[in-house]
Amino acid sequence: MGEHSVHSQVDLETRTAYIRHLLNDLQALEILLKNDQIEADKKRIGAEQEFCLVNEFWRPSKLANHILRAINDPHFTNELATYNLEINLDPLELEGQCFSQMQASLEDLLQKGEKVARAHESRIILAGILPTISKNELHIEYMTPNPRYHRLNKMIKSVRGKDIQLYLRGVDELYIKHDSVLFEACNTSFQMHLQVAPDDFVDAFNWAQAISGPVLAIAANSPLLLGKELWSETRIGLFQQSIDTRVSSYALKEQLARVHFGSEWESGSIVDIYKKDISQFKILMANPIEENSLEMLASGLAPKLKALALHNGTVYRWNRPCYGVGNGKAHLRIENRYIPAGPTVTDQMANFAFWVGLMHGRPKHLNNFTEQMQFIEAKSNFYKAARTGKESIMNWMGKKMATKNLIRNILLPMAKTGLEKLHIDPKDIHYYLHIIKERLASQTGSQWMRKEYRKLVQKHKKEDALLLLTKAMYHNQKKYKGVHLWPSIGDNMKLNFAAAHLVSHIMTTQLYTLNNKDLANFALEIMRWKNISHILVEDDHSKLSGIVHKSSLEKHLEEIEHTNIHLEAVMQKNPIVISPSESIKTAIKTIEKHQIDCLPIIDRNILVGIITLKDIAPHLS
Repeated sequence: MGEHSVHSQVDLETRTAYIRHLLNDLQALEILLKNDQIEADKKRIGAEQEFCLVNEFWRPSKLANHILRAINDPHFTNELATYNLEINLDPLELEGQCFSQMQASLEDLLQKGEKVARAHESRIILAGILPTISKNELHIEYMTPNPRYHRLNKMIKSVRGKDIQLYLRGVDELYIKHDSVLFEACNTSFQMHLQVAPDDFVDAFNWAQAISGPVLAIAANSPLLLGKELWSETRIGLFQQSIDTRVSSYALKEQLARVHFGSEWESGSIVDIYKKDISQFKILMANPIEENSLEMLASGLAPKLKALALHNGTVYRWNRPCYGVGNGKAHLRIENRYIPAGPTVTDQMANFAFWVGLMHGRPKHLNNFTEQMQFIEAKSNFYKAARTGKESIMNWMGKKMATKNLIRNILLPMAKTGLEKLHIDPKDIHYYLHIIKERLASQTGSQWMRKEYRKLVQKHKKEDALLLLTKAMYHNQKKYKGVHLWPSIGDNMKLNFAAAHLVSHIMTTQLYTLNNKDLANFALEIMRWKNISHILVEDDHSKLSGIVHKSSLEKHLEEIEHTNIHLEAVMQKNPIVISPSESIKTAIKTIEKHQIDCLPIIDRNILVGIITLKDIAPHLS
């Protein structure tokens, strides 16, 4: 967990003091390592469950703070957006039935949260990216009123010096500019923690990097963003770009994104990893800190290293090194941050058991794996998995292998061996690894979602397809123990049209536009080809300048002797427009008041859609 108590304004004195504390923390950690004062004889696991809140119409709920207060449980905490919350699970000894015990604990907490959410006309859903998040829910008013988040947003924008640009390409393309870090809020994950002995930390960390690709591939669950079909695990590209502080220039500069996989195998100790990150990434936040880590260490207490924790919380490695204190003892952990939330609690625990088993099941012939596998291959595997999931071809110890074969023939037996070494209950080993095996043979969350979404958009508008998909996900999470069992969405899955209440929910975004200097008969032919009743007309700067109606244009062209006439002469100039954030009721009133049959949609002076009488018909009383 990152530090939440962060001052929104930091003066020079506070920043200077913070840097001193940061240097002291590094020195204190070196002393702890040198004197063997970090716990080495215990193995524990822990986890953080991020989840989405949706309203009764399957759209993001704004009631996270109200629900959090009503839950009144320290396991729950805020997340970046007002439609996300997080559960911090209690750590467990890595033995016996720890995975099934953690699942039971998580299910109890989710059930508790669901009960409160229902009382607020909301529901809890596990999704790497919630399909129904729209650009409307990414504006700054949806950011949780926490100084940490607003400070982070302010600092990232300050460092960048401009708005955030997002570009992702999969089956579809998404290219968009945005004025806050709230695109990060689209991501929800199941963050897994594994305690590691200090003398094994760097080897374990490198191994965690090596296995990231295949582990991500079988867990992929997030192919959709804003109705676009992108990567198998779109969170990876989205998270990296949403809080990127790099600035482009004409000079070729080597710059790592703050969200990153790394650039080489690590060496030395955890201190060396921290020093690398502090050297490469600017200090974004500072906080007054009373605890002097060196003085605490001298007095025999384990320091919390708050300055180091704060900086580490703003460097988003997919495998993150962590220092912590529990029961008065210092320990080290690797935090796995790339696994998405969902599709079910059982799926998440299967991912956890698979990962932990691999972390402890490395065979002796791979003790020198950093010599057998180039780092760039591990990094390449990770991004292949993000893009194409379990269908990827990976490089494994110098050989090219289909991901499904790699997992089935090498990694599943390895994970089983690792869990057996840890004395995990045999029933748990079989149960959770069998789920991974079944997912290999059938479908991942990403594959189910792609398949069902493609079917839905053949029969429904894109917005309705996303609503139906989200509704089905919610019910499947309640009914089935794993995504490999999820059925296709039947035709009996219905929508309440009240689910759409904003213009953005019903507008058509596939637009046919022409320039005002184009020929009128050209516009008429396009309308006939596409069976549409309107053409939107833009000027040379791609700004809406008018609209042409098919019926009136046909009549006009019949009355003149020639067709060599431009749209600017026949278009309706200065058409009535509306914002995508207006209500559908407002749109209906506008259409009725002005006796028009369509409304262009303008967002920040940019044409983004259109609604017609056909679109609003289901919403007329």
